[in-house]
Amino acid sequence: MNGRIRPWLQVVALILAAPLVQAQNAERMKSQTGPVTTIGQRNPPLYDGAQALLAGNVEEGVRLTHEGLKMALGKREEEAALSNLCAGYIRLRKLDTAMEYCEMLLQRNENHWRGYNNRAVIYLEMKEYEKADQDLKRAEELNPGARTVKVARAIYMDAVYPVAPAVEIDDRQRRSKAESEKDY
Repeated sequence: MNGRIRPWLQVVALILAAPLVQAQNAERMKSQTGPVTTIGQRNPPLYDGAQALLAGNVEEGVRLTHEGLKMALGKREEEAALSNLCAGYIRLRKLDTAMEYCEMLLQRNENHWRGYNNRAVIYLEMKEYEKADQDLKRAEELNPGARTVKVARAIYMDAVYPVAPAVEIDDRQRRSKAESEKDY
């Protein structure tokens, strides 16, 4: 399954770890009495891995995300790492491995729209359009406004219902009038 992925199939949903970490730090601060000091990210490899993936440094992003998964604290960090690993392996064109991480993610959280979106991208590349459609429907149900889901849906529509041009242009060169008269 390590076939060539068309560039438009690199539409994957990445979780940027910064908002996740900030939200978790805020929750921790609410539950504690007394002073709390937070310096930097709670899971630097997870954050740096997300940044690398977004910057297009996919191999480094996957490596860092694996490190972040090992030190993940809590369900949200684990899910972020699994989602980003799925996305990273899609971009590395390792669809079998990407599918494993998508499946792990969806087993942990059946309401994770990014997992469905990313798995749909894998199914699109495998030309398993019915499965892709099912995953896209679930992702749309969970997060109807998500841009990446809309893009994946458009890719699905192009693959399943290609649009033929309504007008064909004959771009052959017309012989000049002078050349036509020579033939007589």
